[in-house]
Amino acid sequence: MAPNPLESAEFSRDPYPLLAALRTQGAVQRMPTGDGRTTWVVTGWPEARAALADARLSKDTARYFADRPSNRRLAPAVGQSMLATDPPRHGRLRKLAMAAFTPAAVARLAPRVRALAEELADALAARGSGDLIEEFAVPLPIAVISELLGVPEAERAAVRAWSNDLFAAAAPETVDRASHALSACMTRLIASRRAAPSDDVLSGLIAARDEADRLSEAELVSLAVLLVVAGHETTTHLIGNGMLALLKDDALRARLRAEPALLPAAVEEFLRHDAPLTLATFRYATVPVELGGARIAAGEVVLVSPAAANRDPARFAAPDEVRLDRPDQAGRHLSFGHGPHHCLGAPLARLEARIAFEVLLTRFPDIRPASVSWDELEWRRTRLMRGLVRLPVHVDRRAIDR
Repeated sequence: MAPNPLESAEFSRDPYPLLAALRTQGAVQRMPTGDGRTTWVVTGWPEARAALADARLSKDTARYFADRPSNRRLAPAVGQSMLATDPPRHGRLRKLAMAAFTPAAVARLAPRVRALAEELADALAARGSGDLIEEFAVPLPIAVISELLGVPEAERAAVRAWSNDLFAAAAPETVDRASHALSACMTRLIASRRAAPSDDVLSGLIAARDEADRLSEAELVSLAVLLVVAGHETTTHLIGNGMLALLKDDALRARLRAEPALLPAAVEEFLRHDAPLTLATFRYATVPVELGGARIAAGEVVLVSPAAANRDPARFAAPDEVRLDRPDQAGRHLSFGHGPHHCLGAPLARLEARIAFEVLLTRFPDIRPASVSWDELEWRRTRLMRGLVRLPVHVDRRAIDR
């Protein structure tokens, strides 16, 4: 069998050349995957946007694999999460969860997010150098979502490690083990909150109802796992990828320091330019579908690439460049998806990223990369996520005197 190029180390390091090459052949292309399935990759912006909202492309993995043998042993909380459901069940679960992520609810978190970002910046300033990923981009969103859900501080490092394993290009048994560990952790946490409710989101989900409808125990565990994983992974990579772009561009850093009102536009452009999600999660055609000139048969897998769509030259001028002056910036990229599965936590991710960039740029006007060439930076081995393993920097130690 031909190797799957989406699983290669080169794709993890830089997916854009392969995605651009696919797009030149057509916006929807068949990809050899080596597993015997027919998989289509969607790289054009209009085709990706259409696919993300197309009800004929199901996300119900349980239904897809019901009559297909598999050696995978994912925990149901991961394999059958809200991400892997279709309407009407998806809409019901989303409605019960979305109260925690309304713009008003997220806005109330701003002071706490800023305080956490400042604490992390203090620690970085005290050392004068460090890894911007492990010492800032990871702990900030982990702390925010953990506080929202009530995850004890002693559990957070393990949660982060299990989450990492879920998305890694690792042995299937490693991914499966991580799914069960996360599921067990959230099961324990739910039991604790049920016995002693607090004012956190998890206690709210336990009490949440839609008329006479409550979340079942399995749905609670699944939603908790999804929120704790999705609530930090993509935000970590948004901060890391955005800071990488800023470190490469002195003029852009200076402009954003001088004009902080541009930060929301910068967040959107960072999301477009180097999306935290290279490939959206699994979809398959339930009926024959024609998309971008391709005829997709029922049962065939469709992988939508927000990263490719966001750099579609037919949609964005100079798509490989970071530009803050793009017209109608907000909402044009597809990094948060589109349609029914549009990212529930998008307002929180935007808030955290805006505050993170503002704190780092304000506190560290002379931030600079440590002695490493851009080509030597290590990227996570995963075809879904796009994020750095580490980003060593030097900062001004005097920045601790705020």
